[in-house]
Amino acid sequence: MRVLVANAGSSSLKLSLLDADDAELWTGSATEELAGLPERPDVVGHRIVHGGQRFRSAVRLDGEMLTALRELTALAPLHQPKSLAAVDAVSRALPDVPAVACFDTAFHATLPPAAATYALPREWRERYGVRRFGFHGLSHAYATGRAREMAPAARRVITCHLGAGASLCAVLDGRSIDTTMGFTPLEGLAMATRSGSVDPGLLLWLQEQAEIAPGDMADALEHESGLLGLAGTADMRELIERDDPDARLALDVYLHRLRAGIGAMAASLGGLDALVFTGGVGENSPRVRELACEGLAHLGVPDHVAVLVIPAREDVEIARQTRALMS
Repeated sequence: MRVLVANAGSSSLKLSLLDADDAELWTGSATEELAGLPERPDVVGHRIVHGGQRFRSAVRLDGEMLTALRELTALAPLHQPKSLAAVDAVSRALPDVPAVACFDTAFHATLPPAAATYALPREWRERYGVRRFGFHGLSHAYATGRAREMAPAARRVITCHLGAGASLCAVLDGRSIDTTMGFTPLEGLAMATRSGSVDPGLLLWLQEQAEIAPGDMADALEHESGLLGLAGTADMRELIERDDPDARLALDVYLHRLRAGIGAMAASLGGLDALVFTGGVGENSPRVRELACEGLAHLGVPDHVAVLVIPAREDVEIARQTRALMS
């Protein structure tokens, strides 16, 4: 079954045609390029960032499903509209090809209540559905599958998706039981331009003292914080090459949060059998991996824990989920 994978991010679109063995037959970055497809796909698999509490696995897209997904836009205002726009554009280009939605939140649907619940008033939790969802699930799911192939005896696995966005996932016997991102992708690790976890009291204080509007606050936390806010660049390669106080501080903060997050995930698992690095930084920065592992000897890293580098293949995970549903 040939699957056309449409992976829409907040500012980009990646298209790839995979054959039945997940070999890449074609790639593109705009729906206008679909006219150049070498073969007609049997089905389209779309990455959808947010499935809310309803969508816990891949679903066949139809009018009812699309309406339900549009109703979730408020939960992911940066990503959900772009994903749905890609669905519409691809459907216009390939009107007779069935489409499937695969969700970044679905892998974390197995989070136990203790990991998914915020200690907030019951009214907020029940009326607004406030909970920890987790993200990067397609990447964590693929990395988990490959880790189980590479280290079959590893039951307790931490997957580290380190890219422009970054998150960790604690995986027990193939199931997500904890993760660092929460209600939004802002929670957790320090990232390229995202702040990661910040004391909510600090944000309330800033809004009052500096009279920062909610939209400006959101923009600063999403696009002006993280490595960029600390050192003026979001590029990890540049940070590692530089030798100045701001660059050193940014790297130290990044690694401090990363090690602390890995420690927290290990605590959720009750130990650690395998540590997986994936994503642009995770795959391509041996220095980050080395420095992260230097602070984890108490967890048995690397002497008693398998340390794996697995290329991120969200496209393959989407294709596999799509085939499984259609079959």
